[in-house]
Amino acid sequence: MTAEDKERKSEDVSHVSERAPVLPTVNPAAEKSPPPTSSLHPAVYVIAWIALSSSVILFNKQIVDPDNLNFPFPIILTTWHLAFATLMTQILARTTTLLDGRKTVRMTGKVYLRAIVPIGLFFSLSLICGNITYLYLSVAFIQMLKATTPVAVLIAGWTLGVSQPNMQVLFKVSFIVIGVIIASLGEIKFILIGFVFQVGGIMFEAIRLVMVQRLLSSAEYKMDPLVSLYYFAPVCAVMNAAVSLIFEVPKIQMDDIWRVGAFTLLANAMIAFALNVSVVFLIGKTSSLVLTLCGVLKDILLVAASMMIWGTPVSPLQMFGYSIALGGLVYYKLGADKLKEYLGHGGRAWAEYGVKHPVMRKLLVLGAALMTMLLTMGMLAPRYAPQYDPKAYLAQHRYMTSLLGDKAI
Repeated sequence: MTAEDKERKSEDVSHVSERAPVLPTVNPAAEKSPPPTSSLHPAVYVIAWIALSSSVILFNKQIVDPDNLNFPFPIILTTWHLAFATLMTQILARTTTLLDGRKTVRMTGKVYLRAIVPIGLFFSLSLICGNITYLYLSVAFIQMLKATTPVAVLIAGWTLGVSQPNMQVLFKVSFIVIGVIIASLGEIKFILIGFVFQVGGIMFEAIRLVMVQRLLSSAEYKMDPLVSLYYFAPVCAVMNAAVSLIFEVPKIQMDDIWRVGAFTLLANAMIAFALNVSVVFLIGKTSSLVLTLCGVLKDILLVAASMMIWGTPVSPLQMFGYSIALGGLVYYKLGADKLKEYLGHGGRAWAEYGVKHPVMRKLLVLGAALMTMLLTMGMLAPRYAPQYDPKAYLAQHRYMTSLLGDKAI
């Protein structure tokens, strides 16, 4: 075969190969295709989380408050929440894919006893102390004290050796501490025992979070909040039940349960569990900035709700201190550089909005100014003669009765 024949044959083969169908192979584009996204806007998940988180807190306060449903058994209430969560996670694990993440966790009996049980112990203590606090303190003051949770986590991490002390970080969180101290000094209805329980709950929660951080530092124990609840809820339910058998079960009667109502208790547990599910869907849908600001917004809304629902008095000094604490919280979580960057983006977006909708922008500014003025005047307004009783006054001044008549008393 000559060189010319070989060249002609190779050309024929190349033409055939170009025309011939290619066997199916792995498509790189198909491999890198993004996972199917949800049709719901991320704002839906944020609103659901804020609504459920606020509802759980207000609902618990309504149940245990002596002036409302008067169910003074917060440990039993917490045990009921955890028992319901245990049941629901077991059902979801067998009927849905929400808990498939547990299959990647290398959970053994040794790990369960050495990691899950100790974390569950501090989880139980934080829940018990947190719910007992509702018997003594207002929701508004509780939310103000909870602003110190990042500070407690930071100190717990340093103490347990998970992180190294950093003076720059300490300076950032100092604003939170100063703000909460000012808010505590301005608290009108300060009850020491409630304050101690809340501080204890924050400390136990901080230790729990640090222990979880250490556990999750290994890739083989990565868990989302719902999978964590799957493992922790049974342990916490048993521990809380043991504590309630000592302190609350001997005192409770069936009348206490019927006064609250079985449907109310069921709804309370369902909302508490729905909150844990909403956290799972919320993760990955928003940025750290949105989560931080949503948490701050939720706390502000809870303070306002406490003032509107139960008439909780909030002094100007308290609001001033809480504002410092919230500002310090945002500064600590985002940092100065990120904060400047986000503020720059927000300023440009606000300017563009003003160009496109000048009338609406003016109305928003006017409404915000009016709302601020009304809130400020409401906080600064004095409470005139709170001890004044018209009937007692008229009884002491009989001549007023003769002028106004007997119906005046």
